[in-house]
Amino acid sequence: MKNSTTSLVSEQAFSELVIGNTAIVRAMVESGVRVVTSYPGSPTPEIAEAISSIPIEKRPFYFEYSTNEKVATEIAFGATMNGHTSCVFFKSVGINVAADSFVQLGFYNLLGGMVVVLGDDPGANSSQNEQDNRHLAALSYIPIFEPASPKEVYTMFKEAVSIARKKQMPVILRLTTHVCHAKQKIDFQAYKAKKYDWAPSFDNTKGPFIAITTRALEMKRNARKKLAEFAEYSDKSEFNTIINNSNKERGIITFGATFLSLQDILQEATNKKPDILKLGIPYPIPKKLILEFLSSHKEVRILEELDNLLEKELKAMAYENKLSCKITGKQSDEEWIGEYTPDKVQDLLQKQWPDLFPKPQTISKPLYSAPARPPQLCPGCGHRPVFTALSKHLKPEDITVGDIGCHTLGFLPPHNIGQIVVSMGHSVSTGSGLAIGNKERRVIAFVGDSTFYHAAMPGIVNAVFNKHKITLVVLPNGTTGMTGHQNHPGTGENFNEIVDAIPVKQVLEGLGVKNIRECDAYNQNKFIEHIESSFQDEGFSVVIAEHPCMLKKTREDKKAGKFLGNKIEVRNDMCKLLMTCIQKFACPTFQIMDDGQVIAHPDLCIGDGSCMQTCEAKALRNKKKEQQKD
Repeated sequence: MKNSTTSLVSEQAFSELVIGNTAIVRAMVESGVRVVTSYPGSPTPEIAEAISSIPIEKRPFYFEYSTNEKVATEIAFGATMNGHTSCVFFKSVGINVAADSFVQLGFYNLLGGMVVVLGDDPGANSSQNEQDNRHLAALSYIPIFEPASPKEVYTMFKEAVSIARKKQMPVILRLTTHVCHAKQKIDFQAYKAKKYDWAPSFDNTKGPFIAITTRALEMKRNARKKLAEFAEYSDKSEFNTIINNSNKERGIITFGATFLSLQDILQEATNKKPDILKLGIPYPIPKKLILEFLSSHKEVRILEELDNLLEKELKAMAYENKLSCKITGKQSDEEWIGEYTPDKVQDLLQKQWPDLFPKPQTISKPLYSAPARPPQLCPGCGHRPVFTALSKHLKPEDITVGDIGCHTLGFLPPHNIGQIVVSMGHSVSTGSGLAIGNKERRVIAFVGDSTFYHAAMPGIVNAVFNKHKITLVVLPNGTTGMTGHQNHPGTGENFNEIVDAIPVKQVLEGLGVKNIRECDAYNQNKFIEHIESSFQDEGFSVVIAEHPCMLKKTREDKKAGKFLGNKIEVRNDMCKLLMTCIQKFACPTFQIMDDGQVIAHPDLCIGDGSCMQTCEAKALRNKKKEQQKD
């Protein structure tokens, strides 16, 4: 974004083209949020990037990356209990980690108000599932705003803060991937920076704040009362709007990014367009408005991504109110899966109302199609030598357990390492379960350093405590790599300042782990030596295979003028075309040319040299080192 350092905290009104994730930061500034917390995860990490563009001395709120989503939620909760308006944001599956505390939030009087920004991921673009977190909102009695555009992200966030403060309650702003990353020009309002009084104002007489048996039911009644009051607001809210196309035969009810897809495809409609009820508040629904819409139409189609929560509620309402309107929702398995992109929405409506659009034209098949491009580890990644060594060394019956992070990609060919992946930090506990009663098959689990601090430590404590016979490979690369190179407790720097690093090895020692071995991840022979030794240990063992994230390091070196460029060259006079560099090491730098020769592509190679020990023909040379010798 243009001039982002000054514009996000500009006291003047201005207009700017921004993505949804950036718009939300300006909304935080204008609405007077004072404490913001997060754990990184797509589609929301750009929120923190926008926050980082504001110099800390000009930032009107405190921000931190917490060690996981549960901690982030509890930090924001503690802040609001001191009277400071707070916000926590994370991705869809992050709410699973936060759930133990999140589901309780609605039961409390949150003295400063709290907004939970939830980045849901229809289509599983960057997640292990596409869960519909409206379920958790209903479970927790917490209302939802759902914007369809960056402008609505901005306006709804400010409204969510206003209600959260007034009602002393949590409010969810549910974003989806396309809304987070869409761009729109927004007219931002003026903002006056004020000196803020950070004096704590916690008052236990405004509770109850302890959810014990004698008070839990009273607190639940309080949550339901606030939700009912929000439902009254929802019926009058301007965020729920009707687009009147004067069509009493057909109507559509939808919300969020699906509304934008619907708007796109209706431009091609040849018959009379249906009336549209666009919901900005999908929970609790505006019942009065919906009943009026259903009563005035013969047939209504519900368009909602993922699960059929809205459909079920509307059908129940229609039954209870004896409405004759025909309500149609999901009719096939595919309607439960994936994003409601314009082509999908058009296909759904074409099947229901064939006369709405012109007949689909036959599109000739393209002469060529782009080959599939699977995700892969970056050139120089320290995980690649580890997986290359292990894939040659492990027995077919050995069991490998992966985790969430860059190293998850090890399950792909040719390495095939990490046969099970569930959730962040699960690998130690799942591996421990696989080891129970297992005398024949060795179990090796993997975890990255960010995930280690996030969620793996309880499993490690359990493995030590119960003497589970597994080997854990920790793969520190000095960053949270897959979500954009955020810091973690082992990096020696948090979001705001330099701090003392908390080294992985010291944490393991503090947790009681006796068998710990370390090596550079590039050193395949030493790594395999450590793995073999770990198999001889009694109980739980750890091998730390560390190497910096080379994507991050290369970027930093380039910025500092230290990057020397390509240094690896394939010597064609020595190359035996064994293809180990491509088929077993699998570095994308190596490519086969039309004449059959292998090259290290100069635009991809970073000259790290991790490949050299893999080539049986010794046909790889480090040009830079040879030049230095000369």
